[in-house]
Amino acid sequence: MTTSASRNKGPGRPALLQALIDSFRTPDLRFKILFTLGMLVVFRALAHVPVVNVDKGMISRLFEQGDPTGQLLGFFDLFSGGGLRSLSIISLGVYPYITASIIMQIMNPVIPYLQNLAKEGEQGRQKINQITHYMMIPIAIAQGYGQLTLMKRLGGISEESFSSTFGLDTIAILLSLAAGTAFLVWLGELITEHGIGNGVSIIIFAGIVANFPTVIGQGFIQRNSNLGGLLTLVILGLVIVFLIVLFNEAQRRIPVQYGRSSFRGGRMYRQQGTSYLPLRVNSAGMIPLIFAFSIMILPATLASFFADPTSESIGGKIANFFTVTFSPDTAWYWLFVFILVVAFTFFYTMIMFQQQNLPATLQRNGGFIPGIRPGKPTGDYLNRLIIRITWGGAIFLGLIAVMPYFATLITDIKAIQLSSASLLIVVGVALDTLRQLESQLLMRNYEGFMN
Repeated sequence: MTTSASRNKGPGRPALLQALIDSFRTPDLRFKILFTLGMLVVFRALAHVPVVNVDKGMISRLFEQGDPTGQLLGFFDLFSGGGLRSLSIISLGVYPYITASIIMQIMNPVIPYLQNLAKEGEQGRQKINQITHYMMIPIAIAQGYGQLTLMKRLGGISEESFSSTFGLDTIAILLSLAAGTAFLVWLGELITEHGIGNGVSIIIFAGIVANFPTVIGQGFIQRNSNLGGLLTLVILGLVIVFLIVLFNEAQRRIPVQYGRSSFRGGRMYRQQGTSYLPLRVNSAGMIPLIFAFSIMILPATLASFFADPTSESIGGKIANFFTVTFSPDTAWYWLFVFILVVAFTFFYTMIMFQQQNLPATLQRNGGFIPGIRPGKPTGDYLNRLIIRITWGGAIFLGLIAVMPYFATLITDIKAIQLSSASLLIVVGVALDTLRQLESQLLMRNYEGFMN
């Protein structure tokens, strides 16, 4: 029998090109891809819609400064897809939602009410998601207020546009920023439901990619004579991409045997088979990186509420300390990034592993690991194994996360420091999306991208 793949495969075409053609030949898959692209067009259009009463010229001059605080704003701008540079309504991106999600995951094992909701299945998850959306709004207002306060102190926003007295203009700006974040989260959920990939991750991916040319161009302009540094940077970038792909695809295969009995014609037949249980080295993907950078953005934002270089009070000194320490220019910043990436890798991996409940699933389907008794011994064995594997994946993600800092020290191209860190998320999201698209193709008897 001739399959769809053999009927549609063109002569001499590369596998990747053929997979793209097959994707657009399938009506429902073509709709998913075009829908995702359409939502990204809406996202990029909103990045150029500024909030009320803001002078874009003043903000542009602020970003042209090369002080550490201006570089901190550049870091925020990178993850907002260039929205902060024009102070658009989506300048906060989806990071308030991610921060709220982190808080909910931390509170879930502690609060009995959330534990009960998690056990209620789909209805409970919808309720938790609703609470996360409610929590997102005050976080977005707080982060927006912190960023705007920092920009005003640097001269990017006038007192008439943004005032600490919470006048009508200030309230309008903060509500616009919170509404922009909520709208982006809604777009992400639409992409998840009707498009390809995880919607929130796709939004972050698009924002970073859209700002890549600006950041890289700044690095070239600043160091146009440092050809050796640029060449070193290119080589390091290729190595980072290779390692990310290698570790994302690496897995430990655990042999699993199945033994079932069936009755046919009044007689019992014993059926046996062997398969593998794949345990990925980096089962958490790029989620720990997104969580870590979201957490690192929050302290600097909150500290900007009270930061004042001329202040002699204890509160002012503490705020100044956090503002400087959590700047992407410092070694302390990247040390905290490493620690958070490792911690979130273990945290997220163990949560996802416990939710799968693999020992009970294997026992229910008549499967067992050779040499390991079913039930609790299988669970203990898999827990020990996943911890050992996760150590490798966590340290790898942590080292890759701080590699941009060392690349900056070697090449002396500070602007690239930001884009290189973003490369981690970009490659991870691209691989996850490509994997989902490949599964859709394989379901329709087409060859995938990675064959």
